[in-house]
Amino acid sequence: MKIMYKRVTFSVALSALLMIFSCKDKKEEKEEKVIYPTTTAVKMDTVITKDYVAQIQSLKNIEIRAQEKGFLEKIYVDEGQFVQAGQTLFRIMPQVYQAELLKAQAEVEQAKIELQNSSTLASNNIVSKNERAMSKAKLDAANAEMRLAQIHLNFTNVKAPFSGFINRIPLKLGSLIDEGDLLTSLSDNTGVYAYFNVSEPEYINYQTHSAERGTNQVSLVMANGEPLPDKGTIANIEGEFDNETGNIAFRAKFPNKNQLLRNGETGKVQMTVPLKNALLIPQKATYEIQDQIYVFVVDKNGKVSSKNIKVAYNLPDLYVVSEGLNENDKFLLEGVQKVKDDQKVETKFQDPKKVLQSLKLKAD
Repeated sequence: MKIMYKRVTFSVALSALLMIFSCKDKKEEKEEKVIYPTTTAVKMDTVITKDYVAQIQSLKNIEIRAQEKGFLEKIYVDEGQFVQAGQTLFRIMPQVYQAELLKAQAEVEQAKIELQNSSTLASNNIVSKNERAMSKAKLDAANAEMRLAQIHLNFTNVKAPFSGFINRIPLKLGSLIDEGDLLTSLSDNTGVYAYFNVSEPEYINYQTHSAERGTNQVSLVMANGEPLPDKGTIANIEGEFDNETGNIAFRAKFPNKNQLLRNGETGKVQMTVPLKNALLIPQKATYEIQDQIYVFVVDKNGKVSSKNIKVAYNLPDLYVVSEGLNENDKFLLEGVQKVKDDQKVETKFQDPKKVLQSLKLKAD
């Protein structure tokens, strides 16, 4: 009985062992038969929204400088204050110019008397008509000097040429001012310009594919990452490219209803750029090593090999590839983290256009 019991026990153990190896073999066989989906890139026309670093400038921004010499007698405004067009900002000591005006006015009166006398004498043929003409010329010269003196006096009251915000005031009361000294600057912030640089290929695409672009409207993302509520428009493009950078400057105009944006700020202009024959691949088909992006290309024998690609633009769920891949290269769509170089895999090809449709690509 003991011998028979041992035989039965051995038989059960052997069966269990065979079942374990059998299950293991089936599991390995199942793992080996993983089928990886593959696809190819799609070449098509599309549009992208690209960010450009922008420098913001006020609609009007000017330096206000002294036009006369003298002491700074009055400052009527403060830094950051909003002023109206024509409002007096500064007064430079006017006494000297007031005296010059009084002198010029006296000379005008004297010239008028001389002209009156010479006119009377000329009518009685006591003096020649040339004498009267000389008196008339002297009066004209005196009037010109008086107007010039009045202009100099007016320049001692510095006024705002338009409505806007006062910037920094570097000088203080009593400062001795020379002609041309900076008093402050004035900014009209009812609208702003955003200047940004565009590369030569993007400029050509922008100019030659206006139908695909659809609009010349652009958006502005402010420095805090929030979008400006109002859209802007491309108002101007500079006349030539920068030889050093190969870029050309665009100027977009934005409304600034709440006066939030100020001269000198930065932001990002978002512009729609048309792309002709762009090579598109799903982002999920790639992996990254040390800031380099790769795909696994599959040859006709099912062997995979990693390939470095250059990404020109980043779209939602998609990359626009500029180098490293062509339209006919098959690559793994999924499972890029599970395979290694030179590994043979079973694959199933998926229509690239259907793959892109599943990613909800918005393209033409």
